Amino acid sequence: MNALSNLPRNRLLLALPSRNLKRLMPELEHVRCQRGQVLMDSDSSLDHVFFPDSGVVSVVAVYADGSVIEMATIGREGCTGMQAFFGARSSSVRLLVQIPGSAAKMSRAAFARAMESMPSFRTLMSAYVHAFLEQVLVSVACNGAHSLKERLARWLLMMRDRGDEDSLPITQSLLAEMLGVQRPTITNAARELERAGLIERGRRQVTILDRQSLTEESCECYQLVRTRLAFHLPKTYT
Repeated sequence: MNALSNLPRNRLLLALPSRNLKRLMPELEHVRCQRGQVLMDSDSSLDHVFFPDSGVVSVVAVYADGSVIEMATIGREGCTGMQAFFGARSSSVRLLVQIPGSAAKMSRAAFARAMESMPSFRTLMSAYVHAFLEQVLVSVACNGAHSLKERLARWLLMMRDRGDEDSLPITQSLLAEMLGVQRPTITNAARELERAGLIERGRRQVTILDRQSLTEESCECYQLVRTRLAFHLPKTYT
């Protein structure tokens, strides 16, 4: 990725002044992200920052018994490795590819240099850190305040916002894991949305049929996060 003809699709990078993006291009490596791939594990060395061009990456907490729960999602509106913003050298979370795609990969050293030498990059990353933290905080509150059906609707909409298609390549086992419930429980919640004509479940995929009605079925957290992200990052989130 060393020519302007290979510009990334990541909206965070594209929000940079063109001269700054041009300077960064030699530091960016285009990589494919496969479904289920762990880009970085908890307690591992934070060697790279990923700027998704397509697909969705989940930020998950990993517990001692091996179970996980999602804390945030990242698509082409953002990047991984927020700890690098504060100079951290290790990751406290797992970065799991939920929807396959591609990303621009940057070394932590290059990220640190850009933070020091490019005020526009530092300002943009600071805004993203604020937006990302607000997403995490809302998610924490949502898990305790709203029904599973509302949370499921919100999660599906968040996946759709970061993708290009209404058909999401995800399984009910994955949904259960990300939302921290048993599979039969998520199956019942998904069945309710399907009976209402909002989604259709298929083999290893869920298709959104009525986005507006699914938004109405979701809790208020979905719109709250969208509003806050748009406030902090008006050029990167739609």
